[in-house]
Formats: sequence, C-alpha cells, structure tokens
Amino acid sequence: MDKTHKQLFENLFVLELANNHWGQVERGLKIIDEFANVVRFNSVKAALKLQFRDVDNFIHPDFADNEELRYVDKTRRTKLDWADFGRMVKAVKQSGMKTMATPFDEASVQKCREFDLDYVKIASSDIKDWFLIEEIAKLGKPVIASSGGSSLKDLDDLVKFFANRNIPFALNHCVSLYPSEDNELELNQIDFLKDRYPDIVIGFSSHEYHSWDASMLIAYGKGARTFERHIDIDYQDVPVSKYCSLPEQIDTWFKAFKKAEEMCGGAGSQKREVSKKETKYLEDLVRGVYAKFDLEAGKVLTQDDVFLAIPLQKGQISCREFRSGEVMKSPVKKGDKITISDIQTAYGQGGEFIKYINRRGI
Repeated sequence: MDKTHKQLFENLFVLELANNHWGQVERGLKIIDEFANVVRFNSVKAALKLQFRDVDNFIHPDFADNEELRYVDKTRRTKLDWADFGRMVKAVKQSGMKTMATPFDEASVQKCREFDLDYVKIASSDIKDWFLIEEIAKLGKPVIASSGGSSLKDLDDLVKFFANRNIPFALNHCVSLYPSEDNELELNQIDFLKDRYPDIVIGFSSHEYHSWDASMLIAYGKGARTFERHIDIDYQDVPVSKYCSLPEQIDTWFKAFKKAEEMCGGAGSQKREVSKKETKYLEDLVRGVYAKFDLEAGKVLTQDDVFLAIPLQKGQISCREFRSGEVMKSPVKKGDKITISDIQTAYGQGGEFIKYINRRGI
C-alpha cells in the first residue's frame, strides 16, 4: 500500500451508530450531533458509520415476521427508509466527520455509491461473502474490514484481493463478542496482523466495557492506527447496550489516544532523534579528563597519566574523546582539566566538533 493509501486510515476513529437510531431518524440525528461535538472538542479524525440493509429483501419473506429470531426482529423493527438515511448522511457531512457505512447486501452497496460515502466497512460476518465483496470493490472506495471469527486463509484472501485491485484497505483486529470481557480481547493479535500484513494499516475494533482507556493505550502501543467502537446516547429511556459507548466515554477514549500518541512518540520504524534536553542531561553525567601528574608539553599520554571525574567543564576533553597516544601541546598541572586546546588534535580549532566541546559542560 502506498503512503497516500495509508494516510486515509492513520489515526481514524470509526464511530459505529449501527441500529441505535431504532428506526427513528430524529434519534439518529441527535446521536450524530452529540458525537460530532465530542469529535470537534478533541480535534480528531472520525467517521460516523451507519449500517445499510435493503430490509425487504435482506430477510426472507417466510421469516419476516418471526419475532423469535433476534437479528431478524431487530432488523425489521429498526428499519429506516433511504430518504432518512440520506438525511443522516447529510448531517454527518455537515458536522465535519467522514461518512461511512457497512452495507450488508448488494442493493445497499449501490446506496453507498449514491450517497458518495468516504469509506466502506466489511463486517466480520461478511469477510467470506464474495458476492458482497465484489460489489464493494467496484466502488473503489477505501475499505476497512473486521477480522472477527476469521481463519488465516480468510484474511490472506481478503488482503490479497484488495491489494491486487489497488484499493485502499485496512484490517481491524476484532473479537466478535458483544460485549467482550477484558480477558477476551486478544490484543497480541495486533502484533500478528502487523507482522503478516506490513503494507496495510492495522486497527482495533473494540467491544469491551470496563475501561475506555486501557485497551486504547495498549492497542496504540502495539501499532494499531484505526479504531472503532459502537456509540449510543442515554435518551428516551432506551436501554444502552454494554458494548456501546456514551459521548463522555468516547471523550475518555479520544484522550487515551492522545496520551498514547504522546507517550509512544514518533514512528517505530526508525531510530528516534535525541532531544537537546536529553543530550544536556546526559552530558552532565559524562566524566572529564584530568591530569594525574604534572604534564609537560610534548608528553605522549597514556591512560596512566590521567584520571576521569565529573563535572565535565567547557573545552575539556571527556572520556568519550580521550585516546592513548595524544600528545600534549601545552603543560597542565596535576589535578587540572585537560582541554581540547592542550593537546595536538586533527580536529583543528574552528570545526564544529571543537565548537561543541567548547560549548558543553559547566
């Protein structure tokens, strides 16, 4: 994946509204508005994700009224018409968040095209639904897939499929348990996915409910760079599922990300640059070279002629520079510092290294 593709997913938060509108567009709009405020307050890049289903065809007519099948019943009871989804997509765009949806059928993929969404999601349940995946690929939109319940071959096939079509693609570590307990998160899988698929962004889709910062700190530290949680609001006495996050909890989640980013620093793929503050701290602990005896000009120095001690003084050579065989250019009395100007040196008197030695120390 090229750098431009990766940037589409880097530090992207996906806020999954799912069916928490409960078939009421006004409730959906209120959720969008409340979370947009949290996103703006924290200055993060976020996508508000909807779920699209062509409900009348998604459920077989023989089972459309079956209230015993939980997913069938909930899908039917939370149905919105496409005009209402259009209002919600418009609200997301106006809020400044990115638009995103999980289409669960081919007709819904076409709605992703009509609404011109920024991202498309493949749910864990659909990572082997090649009818659907082929249609999603035709959109050419950036795609994130969750890996819950998958086999290694499933993931290899999916990553290869999108790579061969040069479609921006990211893969989320996900445990499809709603909610998830802390001991079910398997966060070490982030390491595995990053090692196996080094050319794509790896993320973390989370459903735990005891903490909104611990898993973020760990996941970010392991290299996850896109993150997803289900969202809801406490409104109209509608019960909030354990795996859904309220605005104040998402605020905690965002702040945990900022803390993780601060603590982890730059990219882990190259050696960091050492700050001047750190260099100065360490230089205060470096031992300077002092004369053990009176030393005359022309004396060829060995380790037996000097001793090392702190503090290191300005212009003084240190344990880092001293080498046996140095020749004294001027005399130094016992116990005095030996400076760079006291010895014959190949560095000359005007070079950057000489300036550095004359600048450091007390």
